[in-house]
Amino acid sequence: MMDTGRSPVTVIGLGAMGQALAAAFLRAGHPTTVWNRTAAKAEPLVAEGAVRAETVAEAVEAASLVVVCVLDYPAVRAVLEPVAAKLSGRVLVNVTNGTAQEARSTAEWAAGLGAEYVDGGIMAIPPVIGSPEAVILYSGSREAFDKHADALATWGTSRFLGSDAGLAALHDLALLSAMYGMFAGVNNAIAMVRTEKVTAVEFTESLLMPWLNSMVAVLPMLAEEVDSGAEISHERKLVEQVALANIIETAATQGVAPDVIAPIQSIKDHA
Repeated sequence: MMDTGRSPVTVIGLGAMGQALAAAFLRAGHPTTVWNRTAAKAEPLVAEGAVRAETVAEAVEAASLVVVCVLDYPAVRAVLEPVAAKLSGRVLVNVTNGTAQEARSTAEWAAGLGAEYVDGGIMAIPPVIGSPEAVILYSGSREAFDKHADALATWGTSRFLGSDAGLAALHDLALLSAMYGMFAGVNNAIAMVRTEKVTAVEFTESLLMPWLNSMVAVLPMLAEEVDSGAEISHERKLVEQVALANIIETAATQGVAPDVIAPIQSIKDHA
C-alpha cells in the first residue's frame, strides 16, 4: 500500500535505469506515475502499484516532481517540448546522460517555462539503485533539490555539487572517463597474459585486483601534485617512458594490438 504521506512523483522513461528509479520510489511509498513510449515496459511497475500514464501530459500533471531518464538530451526535449506549458511550477530532475553544456541549455529552457531544474548524474548500475552504494550527483536549483531531497534519497547517496546545472554532468563524465580508461587498461592486461594460457579469472583475482587496489592509494598524492603544480622529476618521466615502450614491445611480440597503450605513450613523450 502507498504511504499517502509521501509526495507523488513521476518518472518518464522506463529503460533499465528508469525502471530502477521508479521501483525505488515505490518501495519508499511514493505514489508513482510512469510513462514510456513503449507502454509495455511499465507493466512490472504497475504490478507493484505504479500508475501508468497514457500520455506525457498526464504523467507531468500527476506530480510536482517530474523525473526524466531517457537516451539523450535531444530525446528529453522531444518528449517534453509538446507539453512544455505544463512544466510551469514543477521541479524537473533530469538524470539523462549528457554534456555539461546540454545540462546548462536545458536548465535555461526549463527556467523559461517557469520550471525549477535539477540535473543529475547517476554513478551506479540499475541493480544498485536504492542502496547507499548508488551515488547520484546533482546540480542546478538548490531550492528544488532541497524540496525533494528525501524522495531523491530513496535512490542512494545524494551529492549536490552546486548551482551551475552543468556540474553534475561534468563530474559524471569525468568519473566515467576514469572508469573507461581503467577498463581499457584491464582488458589490455588480460589480453597480454592470455597469450600464455593464463586465464582472465586467475590473473584478475590473484594479481590484478590487489595491484589496482594498491594504486588507488596513490591517487591523493597525484591529486596534490596537480593542485600544487609540482614538477614531475626527470627520472620518473624516463622510468614511465621506458615502461610504456616495453609494454608496447611485449604486447606486439605477444600479438596484442598497441591501441590502448600507444596513445598514452604519445602523451607522455609530448610531456
